Amino acid sequence: MPEAVLQLDADGFIGYANPMATTLTGYPPQELLNGSRVLLYAGPEDSIRAEYEFGIAARTGQYTSEGWRLRKDGSRFWGELLISALRNDDGSTSAFTVLLRDTSARKEAEVELRKSEERFRIMVEGVSEYGIFLLDTTGHILTWNDGAARIKGYSPSEIIGKHFSTFYTTEDLQDGKPAREIRIAAETGKYEEEGWRVRKNGSVFWANIVITALLNEQNKLVGFSKVTRDLTDRRFNEETLRQSEERYRSLVEQVIDYGIFLMDEKGRIVSWNEGARRISGYGPDEIIGKYFSIFYPEEDLLNGKPAHELKVARAEGKYEEEGWRLRKDGSRFWASVLITAVFNNDGTLIGFSKVTRDLTERKESERALRDSFERYRRLAEELKLTNRELVEANGELEQFTSIVSHDLQEPIRSIKGFLQLIEMKLTEGATADLGTYIRKSIGAADRMRELIQNLLQYAQLGKSELAPQPVDLNALLNESLQNLREVIERSKAQITIENEVDSVPGDRVQLGQLIQNLLSNALKFTETEFPKIRIRIRRAGDEAHFSVSDNGIGISQGDLLKVFEIFRRLHTNKPYPGTGIGLAICKKIVDRHGGRIWPESEPGKGTTFHFTLNEAIQEKILTP
Repeated sequence: MPEAVLQLDADGFIGYANPMATTLTGYPPQELLNGSRVLLYAGPEDSIRAEYEFGIAARTGQYTSEGWRLRKDGSRFWGELLISALRNDDGSTSAFTVLLRDTSARKEAEVELRKSEERFRIMVEGVSEYGIFLLDTTGHILTWNDGAARIKGYSPSEIIGKHFSTFYTTEDLQDGKPAREIRIAAETGKYEEEGWRVRKNGSVFWANIVITALLNEQNKLVGFSKVTRDLTDRRFNEETLRQSEERYRSLVEQVIDYGIFLMDEKGRIVSWNEGARRISGYGPDEIIGKYFSIFYPEEDLLNGKPAHELKVARAEGKYEEEGWRLRKDGSRFWASVLITAVFNNDGTLIGFSKVTRDLTERKESERALRDSFERYRRLAEELKLTNRELVEANGELEQFTSIVSHDLQEPIRSIKGFLQLIEMKLTEGATADLGTYIRKSIGAADRMRELIQNLLQYAQLGKSELAPQPVDLNALLNESLQNLREVIERSKAQITIENEVDSVPGDRVQLGQLIQNLLSNALKFTETEFPKIRIRIRRAGDEAHFSVSDNGIGISQGDLLKVFEIFRRLHTNKPYPGTGIGLAICKKIVDRHGGRIWPESEPGKGTTFHFTLNEAIQEKILTP
């Protein structure tokens, strides 16, 4: 049998569907993918049932259901749905796999078979439970079946030829009841009643009897057929049930939150409380005497669900579930039902009690609460991200405060000091060192300007919008080397490039600034006569891994975590130019591209700066 195979995520949205899924449901692949699990049911109103069945599969691992399914064109088919839950390592549900089969042909065959079996069962039960025999025109017995022998206790040899009045009580005989019954049957065609009859051993039983006149082709009376059924147990059960019902009714009649009613052993309703009327819409006069299957949707009736529930309740004492039920107006409600078997003192089943509660509002409230929780969770994630950004921003603000209070004041102090020296020299009439003081003042002013420009560049880096595009790494490396060509030639540096990656998504200008800053840093802190710098780019899973290595002075282990702090200069006592902002800019660029950056170094053995660009994360970050 062809099967539609689908995979859904933990929230019930379709992530995969094979071609047979389109054939069975009529939905094209683009509508199935990312569609709700409700597409596999009988319509949008079936979302509660879908949630219930997937919930059971999530708890137990698997759930199978049969019922009507709705194609896109509105046509229906009878489908079997097998839901299997996939687990994470912690036991939580990660996804669902679903098999959907069209079992319409099989269901039709089952229905027809059930009808045939029912007709056969009625025939067999009729033979075993009914006493069936023939009378002549005067009421003498001509034939005798096994059912009659079982009910009345006479064998055929003992009863054939005797008058049927043998089975009547003394009171009925004195009243002329047997003669009156066959006279009425002869005149009207049939006589039917319930009353006491007598067995061979003298005991009485409550009987349902039907006497039918038999006519030949000339419409002449030739005899009677008589069908007798022993209803003693039923009458006793009905009386017991009636008494029980009286007590039960007084207890539950005024309950309005629960539908509570009694059924006989066949499932016919024999009592009805106010809660049942409020939930289903039926008044007592409309529902008593009808089978409780009236509340079930068509697919449950085709599945034989009402009879199955009574069978389970009879065998196990009770049956409990949640599912769809129907009101009088045809609308559905999600119900919690409990069917309990009722037995008499002898342990004989005399009926069932049924308690129904309408959970539709609760289900809707649960769904609303879950939706609210999901919105709260998303808001919490957004707040968490915002808080993290605020912490980072506060950290940068503290660094800016430190810069303003220290780094930016240092050039001002220098300028002020040299101007005071110039003033003192002029007062004394000495001019020999004035030129030196003026040059140093200009140098301090230039440093202050450089600090301010770098500070502005760092601040603007976080505000500027990224311009995402595929970046050709070979072209980017060549451009960075060209920009540093004068410094490279002057230092006689030997630069080696090992590139295994053609391109990465990102902002070309910022990635170029990143590469150039790391190269410039490597050239700056190299004291050897022939600096050696190696640039290596390779792919590691979803990441592009970059490394820039030098054979320079290196960094101590205690300073490795400080190198990315803004305006942090670790070699202030040595002639290495710069403001200490280049590596801070590098880190911010890597962070904005969803990667990470870190150094590896030992003093005197050079330094390697590694950074990664996670392309999968970048696609989300860089998508406008």
